[in-house]
Amino acid sequence: MSQKQSTLKQAGTVEASEALRLEQEKVEQIVDALNADLANVYVLYHQLRKHHWNVEGAEFRDLHLFLGEAAEEAEEAADELAERVQALGGVPHASAATLESEATVEPEDEDVYDIRTSLANDVEVYGEIIESARSHIELTEGLGDHASAQMLREQLVELEDAVHHIEHYLEDDTLVTESAMQ
Repeated sequence: MSQKQSTLKQAGTVEASEALRLEQEKVEQIVDALNADLANVYVLYHQLRKHHWNVEGAEFRDLHLFLGEAAEEAEEAADELAERVQALGGVPHASAATLESEATVEPEDEDVYDIRTSLANDVEVYGEIIESARSHIELTEGLGDHASAQMLREQLVELEDAVHHIEHYLEDDTLVTESAMQ
């Protein structure tokens, strides 16, 4: 990396925008919550990409496409979160090390698992992110940041839709389970 010339804004700092008319203390709480969501969504993004790359089996094509689309949605959500953090006067988490350390969800390890196990792991991560989103919707509403709350609501709808689809993939069917044949 080239020599650092000057730092415009130090990571971990928040300079609340006077134009948004939110108090510094409130903005700091919101930025912390949105940065945690940002870290969590990046964990989800990488896990979905991993499963997209490694999926095999009878439903390969559909799952490969679905997981790719779900990863793209997660990446878009991360971008929205980072831009909102910046608009509020904060510094969005950006480095891989910071995203990993600040995430509250546990990522799957590096091993490759059968797709049912992988999808079950995705359901777990989605569930934790959904719980966090609901909590942060209440937090941002309570602090008077209706714009962040609305953004989180819209992301919550997409998160719930994606995990609902995964639940359908995990249902028993005659292609993958012997018990369905009995």
